[in-house]
Amino acid sequence: MKTLFIGGIKSGKSLNAQKYILENSDAKPIYLATTEFVDAGMKERIDAHKQERGDDFITLEEPLKIHEAVKNSSSPVLIECVSMWINNMFYHGHTLLDMLQELESILELDKTIVFVLNDVGSGIIPDNQLARDFIDASGKLSQLIAGRCDEVYHTIAGISTRIK
Repeated sequence: MKTLFIGGIKSGKSLNAQKYILENSDAKPIYLATTEFVDAGMKERIDAHKQERGDDFITLEEPLKIHEAVKNSSSPVLIECVSMWINNMFYHGHTLLDMLQELESILELDKTIVFVLNDVGSGIIPDNQLARDFIDASGKLSQLIAGRCDEVYHTIAGISTRIK
């Protein structure tokens, strides 16, 4: 079973994805954290997420090789978040093709995976190339994930609505 929670930043998608995987798992799920520590503000966000999820998850931190991190696990996986992973991949010089291949390998795994992704497709076209590349990649990858997921939830103001 594959599920996607997509929504704006601070929409509540992460919390709802956590509740969803906990309610739909027989085993303690893996929380695959993709965010890298880049500054004090990001560390605060990471710490808040850790407190929020408590001891309900097995936490793995992996900013790039998400398939490698979970391929041999028998536990359900929450990937939090795909947007930060895209950011990391660009930062470390990877291409959209690299990202597509990594996500394809994750989507082929026979396990329960819940993806969390920021919806960046409702804004304007940015004035710089890197931001345009990020939005384009995010849009293409979100379509790939949503197309292969059994369920997709769009989250606004803490409310997740099933759209697939």
